[in-house]
Amino acid sequence: MKKKTTYWRENLRLIMICLIIWFVVSFGFGLILVEPLNEFRIGGYKLGFWFAQQGSIYVFVGLVFWYGYQITKLDSKYGASEQS
Repeated sequence: MKKKTTYWRENLRLIMICLIIWFVVSFGFGLILVEPLNEFRIGGYKLGFWFAQQGSIYVFVGLVFWYGYQITKLDSKYGASEQS
């Protein structure tokens, strides 16, 4: 029972890390910090606009892959991986 509780606690920690990063990138960079970021350009576009339109999507996709990698390690650590 302790092992299961620890597993879920670590899984929820990973989920919270992903949500916080995504929130900071999408809401923070795309809305709150858009004016200071617009001073810089990436690919000809203002950086604040880029984060609001594409950057947060790229970060989200990166987080999906990172979470998949981390949860696979966590499953192996606690013996929770599926075996077909």
